[in-house]
Amino acid sequence: MHDGPIDLDASRSRRPDYPIVAARRGTVLEDRTTGVVGALIDFAPPRLVLRDRYGKDHTVAYRDGSVRAAIDGKGVPCRLVVPTDTTRAPGVTASGSIDVGDVPARVARASRLWVEGIHDAELVEKVWGADLRVEGVVVEQLDGADDLAERVRGFRPGPRRRLGVLLDHLVDGSKEQRIADTITDPNVLVRGHPYVDVWQAVKPSVIGIDRWPDVPKGQPWKDGVITALGVNTTPAAFWKHILGKVTTWKDLEPPLLAAVEELIDFVAPPDSP
Repeated sequence: MHDGPIDLDASRSRRPDYPIVAARRGTVLEDRTTGVVGALIDFAPPRLVLRDRYGKDHTVAYRDGSVRAAIDGKGVPCRLVVPTDTTRAPGVTASGSIDVGDVPARVARASRLWVEGIHDAELVEKVWGADLRVEGVVVEQLDGADDLAERVRGFRPGPRRRLGVLLDHLVDGSKEQRIADTITDPNVLVRGHPYVDVWQAVKPSVIGIDRWPDVPKGQPWKDGVITALGVNTTPAAFWKHILGKVTTWKDLEPPLLAAVEELIDFVAPPDSP
């Protein structure tokens, strides 16, 4: 028997046991009502402000459980508490986005970003890696684009399974342009830059030269560049030198910047869950 009256509202009045997350500036959160994802800029219950990857601030209503945080690699509803220490305002990533600090990556989306080779992948990671982890976008190598149409069909794109493809030398009349023209699925976006190789998307001044050398047709482009520059090394070693000189988006040519930003926006729309 109960010692006192039964509380018929007990189950309704009991507060959910949400995990506690310190409301530090820069913490990545997702508002469950609007779907906005961004870095925490201000926390003043019953409101908080999230800054998305474009630098736009969103003021949203807050209550315990109304936002998700990345906990053990998963987006989990949580309760925010004011931290006892002070934390500096978020800085800026290599791509120019808000630096959200040392937080777990968002659970990977089904959508993907494909690039042609290892150098493309390493450059994208160097500049956009922080953004891609926040957005939950995985970059995969194609190792060439000759069988792109078949690979796309195998991927089975859909509205929640989008595919972005970054191609080198995407200019009128090129092999890459002919390949791109075969892709008509609305859930696939193919973008690229005009350079023969992604090396050229790095501004020549970054590595201390006036311009990238012209390489005669029929000669491997990377080998030709190394020969013209008089560098006694291998393409792999010289690429490491180039990549080591890249620190921010300002070191890259505008066509590559525009292509990658558009592809990230496509596979991870700003207001998507």
